[in-house]
Amino acid sequence: MNPIFHVPTRKSLHKLKPYTPGKPIWEVQQETGLSNIIKLASNENPLGPSPKALEAAAASLSELHRYPDAGTVRLRQALALHHQLNPDNFIISNGGDELIVLLAQTFLDPDNEVIVCTPSFSEYEFGSLLMGASVVQVPLPPTFAFHVESILAAVTERTRLICLCSPNNPTGTYLSRAELQLILDSLPKHVLFLLDAAYSGFASAPDYTNGVEFVRAGYPLIVLQTFSKLYGLAGLRVGYGIAHETFIQDIVKVKEPFNVNALAQAAATAALGDKAHVQLTTEANHEGRQQLYQAFQQLGLSYTESMGNFVLVKIGDNAKQVYEALLAQGIIVRFGGGWNLPEYLRISVGLPEENADFIRALSSIMAESSATR
Repeated sequence: MNPIFHVPTRKSLHKLKPYTPGKPIWEVQQETGLSNIIKLASNENPLGPSPKALEAAAASLSELHRYPDAGTVRLRQALALHHQLNPDNFIISNGGDELIVLLAQTFLDPDNEVIVCTPSFSEYEFGSLLMGASVVQVPLPPTFAFHVESILAAVTERTRLICLCSPNNPTGTYLSRAELQLILDSLPKHVLFLLDAAYSGFASAPDYTNGVEFVRAGYPLIVLQTFSKLYGLAGLRVGYGIAHETFIQDIVKVKEPFNVNALAQAAATAALGDKAHVQLTTEANHEGRQQLYQAFQQLGLSYTESMGNFVLVKIGDNAKQVYEALLAQGIIVRFGGGWNLPEYLRISVGLPEENADFIRALSSIMAESSATR
């Protein structure tokens, strides 16, 4: 007989929705029976990981019987040199996701409010709701540009944290240097600003800032960065936060002692110095975005110019059907329904041939759809 339990969970869990990642390649292979799958759904680096990172990880294999460095000293030293800051300005996390939860655990009480812009990365809400805080949503306008006045108007005495992604996932839009300065200068002293700059390595706008300059200037700002995108280490889960050492000291109090494994630490430290891989990645991403832009223009589809390694494109009422039709052909993209954007698809920039295969499939599907209307 199966036992019946009546152990209640925390009330905050009733509001939580599990994160839904893009379909993995193996799952689509099983579903379709196809061996050749193109994944353009999770904003991964199509060039693969940094070669220097692979070498460093391989060299660390013989030490796997040892616990990783709980203080991530070498990686923080490398980051300090890279960003021209002090190692005490950094905290290393198990991907950017863990950093978001650590911030929530450090700074949020149940009577606090967290401001998020929508649509954006759902983990900001997850961390906030986990701690019982209230989430205040500031919808982006149809252009998906950030509206500083609306963000500031949402601040109250209960506001403790503002979470903003720039370049923003899934829209690709960004907050300019002047806009960030205005927000930071206008905030009351009890509010902390999280700038998620996970896609900053792909941003090319002259007025873009990754926020590090404002950390140097002493603002109450925490910058989130990751090795998942630019450096191609998504499978190892390495993220980090940059902030005044006072904030870092507070966050460390709730961090698990061995949260980042030894291979991840070694690979990330090496990847940071792989300038050739970074340059190839940014060049390929720029060319890939242009390839997608041109195709969408030819198909008469509106899209949002992106500072990330993905493009949000408006398909129309049949976006879900187009997504499923692409999936049936072994091409994985992200349907916008999860962001309350049911007319949109988000396309990660792939290799030139992957982009071309996606474009051919999309063109054929759109043509068939038009013929049957």
